[in-house]
Amino acid sequence: MKKPERIRRLDERLRAVGVLHLRDAAQHLDVSEMTVRRDLASAPELFSYLGGYILPAGSERASTYRLDAEFDAHAEAKEAAGRAAARLVEPDDTIFIDCGTTTPRMIDHLPVTGRLTVITYAMNIATRLAGRPNTSLILLGGLFHASSQSFSGEEALRSLERLGISKAFISAGGVHAQYGITCSNFHEVPVKQAALARAAVAYLVVDSSKIDKIKPAYFARREQFARLITEADA
Repeated sequence: MKKPERIRRLDERLRAVGVLHLRDAAQHLDVSEMTVRRDLASAPELFSYLGGYILPAGSERASTYRLDAEFDAHAEAKEAAGRAAARLVEPDDTIFIDCGTTTPRMIDHLPVTGRLTVITYAMNIATRLAGRPNTSLILLGGLFHASSQSFSGEEALRSLERLGISKAFISAGGVHAQYGITCSNFHEVPVKQAALARAAVAYLVVDSSKIDKIKPAYFARREQFARLITEADA
C-alpha cells in the first residue's frame, strides 16, 4: 500500500473513532509503527500525535506537547541505539530506564525470558511495559510533567533509595567532552543522578546528533558511564 492510500485510510479511520493509538493504526494499515509515524509527520495538516495517540490536527493538547514533537527526529538512529542498549540487558536484571525519545526504543528488544524488573519515572516507558510478559514494572511517582512524560519530586527519590539497580540506561540531550552530560529539563536531574548513584553500572544511550551538544541542565560527567551507546553500536 502506497503512502497516499495509507494516509487516506488513516484519516478515514480517525474520523470514525476520534482518537487512535499508534499500535492500532499500524495494525489497521498492516505496516510498522515507524511507517505510521513517518506518514503522520508528512501530513501535519491532518494529524497530531500525543503520548502514543493520533488525534485530528489542531488539538490544543498536542500543540503544547514537546516530547512527541521530538520523537520522530533522527528516528532510525534512535531505534538503532535503543536496540543496541537492549542487547546489554539479561533476563533477570533489575534495570532503570530513563525518560526521553531514545530509551523507549529499547522496550521491544528486551528479553522476555527470566524475570526482568524495570524501574522508570517516565509514563511513555511504563505504558510500553504494561502487560509485557515476565516483566515487573516499578513506576516512580511524584509531580507529572507532560512535556517530558516524566515524574519528579521527593517521592521518586525516596523510592530509588530503597531499590537496587543492576544497570541504568540514561538519556541526555547533550554529550560534550569538556562540559559533560546535560539535558533540557531541570526536574529530571535529581532522578538521573539518584539512578546513577544506585546502579552497579550505567550506560549513556543517545543518538549521535547529541554528541558535542550542550543543554542547560548539567547532571553527570562522561566518566560516570561505563559506555556510550549510539546507533553505531547497532
